Amino acid sequence: MPDLTGAVWRKATRSNNGGNCVEVADNIPGVVGLRDSKDPAGPALTFTPWAWTRFLTRIKQQPPRH
Repeated sequence: MPDLTGAVWRKATRSNNGGNCVEVADNIPGVVGLRDSKDPAGPALTFTPWAWTRFLTRIKQQPPRH
């Protein structure tokens, strides 16, 4: 697993204040981190920048769920 010690975490732009938030860190070269904002000391997922961009592109193409 990549070292995320210097990661700068920010809440996702679509997160709301209801507590169901994710945080993203994209300041580490070659890796994008994703974690639960309620558990910052807990586990984090990591992606390559390519995979993260592909993921975002795909979910933006999905119709909104109601």
